[in-house]
This record gives sequence, structure tokens and C-alpha cells, in this order.
Amino acid sequence: MSSTASGKNGTWRNWGGNVSARPARQVAPASVEELAAAVRRAAEDGLKVKAVGTGHSFTSIAATDGVLIRPQLLTGIRKIDRAAMTVTVEAGTPLKRLNAALAREGLSLTNMGDIMEQTVSGATSTGTHGTGRESASIAAQITALELVTADGSVLTCSEKENPEVFAAARIGLGALGIVTAITFAVEPIFLLTAREEPMPLDRVLAEFDQLWAENEHFEFYWFPHTGNTNTKRNNRSAGPEQPVGQLAGWFEDEFLSNGVFRVAQWVGRAAPATVPAIARISSKALSARTYTDIPYKVFTSPRRVRFVEMEYAVPRAALAQTLGELKSMVERSGLRVSFPVEVRTAPADDITLSTASGRDSAYVAVHMFRGTPYQAYFTAAERIFTAHEGRPHWGKVHTRDAEYFTRVYPRFGEFTALRDRLDPERLFQNDYLRRVLGS
Repeated sequence: MSSTASGKNGTWRNWGGNVSARPARQVAPASVEELAAAVRRAAEDGLKVKAVGTGHSFTSIAATDGVLIRPQLLTGIRKIDRAAMTVTVEAGTPLKRLNAALAREGLSLTNMGDIMEQTVSGATSTGTHGTGRESASIAAQITALELVTADGSVLTCSEKENPEVFAAARIGLGALGIVTAITFAVEPIFLLTAREEPMPLDRVLAEFDQLWAENEHFEFYWFPHTGNTNTKRNNRSAGPEQPVGQLAGWFEDEFLSNGVFRVAQWVGRAAPATVPAIARISSKALSARTYTDIPYKVFTSPRRVRFVEMEYAVPRAALAQTLGELKSMVERSGLRVSFPVEVRTAPADDITLSTASGRDSAYVAVHMFRGTPYQAYFTAAERIFTAHEGRPHWGKVHTRDAEYFTRVYPRFGEFTALRDRLDPERLFQNDYLRRVLGS
């Protein structure tokens, strides 16, 4: 698990390289019973407990100086229920392993994000999502959960069993207990046709409602310092399969998206003045293409260029205004932004602290190459997002606190009351949770 490689001195670092921690001890339980015992022992020793996945969060949500639980032995599919069309997996299973195993069984999740390195529990606990008109985040596809709570007992929840825990724990931020297994709704595997094409930003924003309504999954990338975007529409298809050819795939996904892109980031970091010119070239380098494949091969792509990211969910109706303000800000600021801005959508869901809880949402993500100073850009972007009552992704950089979340999440108090009940002693507390949930 290179993304969570620990230093010789027991230091844990996240994937983006912007968070590190030195836990008192690290435990890799091989069973739910072992995990429960580790939780009880930590409580006896007066140590806090945190579970960590692959470290793909840019916040310190998994950092602890107490006991760090690593999930690599809690992996694999527990059971597939074809009558109910569900699959139950151990919490440490990486999404890429789940996707490949489901495909072999002729099954698939309905929707997913664009990275599949994360563990299922890390991805769902932070609200990881893709883009979709009707289908929402990975957590919204959960039908049941099993978690070890602060007293070391194992709690299961679903819409019928402990429904108040189920409402919150699907995106639980690691605050309610340690997730040990997740049951997802699945469906027979299907084909998606992806259509990628460049489009002027003005046109995308003017026609956004129509592009959203006409496609099951619509997203686009805007290249700052330009008026250009690359759009992507994914829709179900009767086939036949027409995967991206190996050479074309290597050129677009490895050479342009990872190789040349990485060099461009290095040049931009060394000589910021070159960034607008690089952006103009990059935004024109990608040509239109169409391909048809099974879902995870269309939804996900490798991300080998390390970056730091901030992402906010704003009401979908506020997207055009939010992006317009972001564009003016970049133009006025003298900032040099070499990474495209990613825009996706999600329908309203019923998960207490989901970024799409109770409202149709658009996601705007800003990125900076790892090692580039990002504070000025992110601070200015965050000012725009919060003016639209934006909700930050729990696993991405933001500066919001409990007082802010009380305003933008109508059910915030419901979550904190449940936490008081399940973890009164704050065994699962860390600095991040103290800030975002209050003490």
C-alpha cells in the first residue's frame, strides 16, 4: 500500500503528502473480533482510535497520535445475494478490487467516483462521489453497514435496523465507530458509452441545464486562464463494446493525462509565468473521442500526478454564477493555476452529512500540483463557495468548522446527538473532528 507508506520512524503520511501523523501504535486486525479487542484496549490505555484507508483524503480526518487501525487484512467479498441484488464487503477492500470482483460475477455498482484506489469504507465515510443525474455518491448505494462502536460492541444498521444510525453512518467521518463491513446495492453489469469533447466554457454554462438533463452522467473540466473546457457524457448503451484502443488509451490517459501533464506541472511550478500558455496548449491537446465499456473502465481513470484538492458542493442552480465568479477571481488575482477545475453533479440524498443532503448539488473542485503553494488560490475559491452556502468535501482541504456546518446542514444537530450517544467519551476524536463537529 504505497499510498500509506509509513516512514521508518512510524510516521504515517497521506497520498497528497500534506498530512502526517505519528501514532502511538498501529494495528492491522484480521477479524472484526480483533478490531473490537483493539478498540477496547485503546480505551483502557487512554488512547484515541482512528481507522485509516489508503490516505486519499487531503484533510487530517484519519490522523491520530493514538491507535491507528489499518484495514489491509479486512478485505474481500463476504457474500453476494443475487435475490436482493446486494454485495457485502469487508471495509478494507479497495474499490478497484471490488469493481473487478463484481465484473467477474457479472455485476456492477450503479455509479462511482473517478479514482478507485481508496478502500470502500474510506471512500464512503468521506462522501466520495462521481457525477450523476439520478445516481448519487457511493455511500448512497449502501443498504446496510456493520460497525464497531466505542464500547467495543458490533452494531449493524440498515433502513429497518437502527435506521437513525444508518441515516448518519453511511457518511460517518469516522466519528460514530469503525466500519467493518458494507453492503452495497448492485445491478447486472451494463455498458456505458463515454463521449468526450472540448466545448467553450460560455456554451457549457449557457446550456448546462440541458446537458445535465440529457445525460445520465455529465461532467466537465475547465482550464483556468482559458475559455476552454473538456466535457464528458456517460450514458448507458446497448453496445457493442468499443474500448479505447491501447495506443490511443496510452496516449490520452498515460501520456497526456499523466506524463505530459506531470511535466507541464513541473514547468509551471518552476516558472509560473508559463502557466497560461501551458493551459491553452493543454486545453486544446485533448480531442473528441467516444468509447463503450463496462462501468468501472469508463468512470475511473488512473491519477499518477500527485495534487492537493479542495471541493465544494453548491446548490445546482448556483453553478453558473459560482464558476463565473471563480473565473473572474483567477483573472483578477494574478494567480497561476495549472490544474483544470472539475465540475460534477449529484441528486439530493437522505444521508445526514452528505454534501448532497436534501439538495440537488453541483461540485466544483479546484486542484494544485503537490508542492505548489495553494493557500492563496484555495482561500479565494473558498470565499466564493461559502458565499453560495457551499458544503466542502469531508476529505478535501477546507477551513470550515462546526459553527459553519450548523448553518449549511439542516440535520447537523441530528448527527452530533447520535455521536454523543455512540461515542460519549470521544474515543474516535481527533483534531479534525473537534473542528468540524465541535467538542
